[in-house]
Amino acid sequence: MARIYMASGGYAKAQPFLEKALHMAQETNASETEACACMLDLAYLYKNQGRLMAAETMCQSGLALQQKAYHPNHPYVAHTLRILSEIYRRQGRYQQAASALERAITIIRDVGRADDQELAPFKVDMARLLVAQGAFAHAESYFKDAIETIEAVYGPEHFYTAKVLANMAELYVLQKRYSQADAFIARALPIQEKVFGPDHYLLVPLWLTASRIYQAKEDLERTRLFLQKSLDAIENHPAPGYLIKSDVWTRWGEFYIWSKKYNKAEHAFQKALQILETVENAQSDRMAIILNNLAKIYVDQGKYSKAEPLCQRALGLLESLYERDHRMVADVLETLVQLHHQIGNTTEATKFKQQIEEIHLQQQVAHAQIATAME
Repeated sequence: MARIYMASGGYAKAQPFLEKALHMAQETNASETEACACMLDLAYLYKNQGRLMAAETMCQSGLALQQKAYHPNHPYVAHTLRILSEIYRRQGRYQQAASALERAITIIRDVGRADDQELAPFKVDMARLLVAQGAFAHAESYFKDAIETIEAVYGPEHFYTAKVLANMAELYVLQKRYSQADAFIARALPIQEKVFGPDHYLLVPLWLTASRIYQAKEDLERTRLFLQKSLDAIENHPAPGYLIKSDVWTRWGEFYIWSKKYNKAEHAFQKALQILETVENAQSDRMAIILNNLAKIYVDQGKYSKAEPLCQRALGLLESLYERDHRMVADVLETLVQLHHQIGNTTEATKFKQQIEEIHLQQQVAHAQIATAME
């Protein structure tokens, strides 16, 4: 029952079933294989709810039991490591995410199942990890390699194919390659609409990506259309989840900044921030993005005393997650550069500019190391 609900995005409905299943498995001394299956389903659910600490704890417990029930190099373990890697990636723990994923790939290769079909999902996960690290060119290579196999195995109209196409569209948006992103969205959206229906809230990530594409094309009507569809979807669903709700309001705020409607932008970002602040252990990187955007608004409005504390708070959140050379840290530093230019403090502006340049250099070195490791 829980898996049926999860397949359609009904995580709130699935949760009590999974928790009851795990309780029953523990109370009745069910087999280790059944107990670890319950744990791993719960880890997957918590991950998709954005409850990453709970997801990690449950996944580690399930993994330990799974390795005991089977053996440490069983193919099932490899797929559990994929879940754990994604949890680490979303926590910003990239080194641990890469280690988990590399171990998973090694397991698949050691058991003699390292054909293109078996490795394709692992390549997609690696591509997502590389996107998070800002290594866009290497990520694109992995995506292209994987999608060819995925389309051949699952077919061009399969849901998993559409999911990977959507990931590729997001990458192209980050690279400002909007025509290519649009082509992938045009392929992915009809497939997902067939699965979920035309107005389901699980289409929201695709709609938000589409809104960015049309905003870049200065197509105001279509940008607003996709943003409004996203807002209607989360408001009409009883429990869409706090992450997707905050993402929708954040995206509205970005759109209003672009439209120079700063009061509306501030309202949208405040809504997004309130959603995250009501959730224990909410994802700090999202909160940092919102704080940085609010700071940008205040810089544009000349409210400098309100902008700087927000930047410093955003930096504190990011530094608790990432290394100092992360691209999101550079984004906040860029806001501080603009702020200090506006108030005439060229010394501070120059200092932050130098930090940004150092981050860019460190990223180039890191990307080169990634490329060497993959050869």
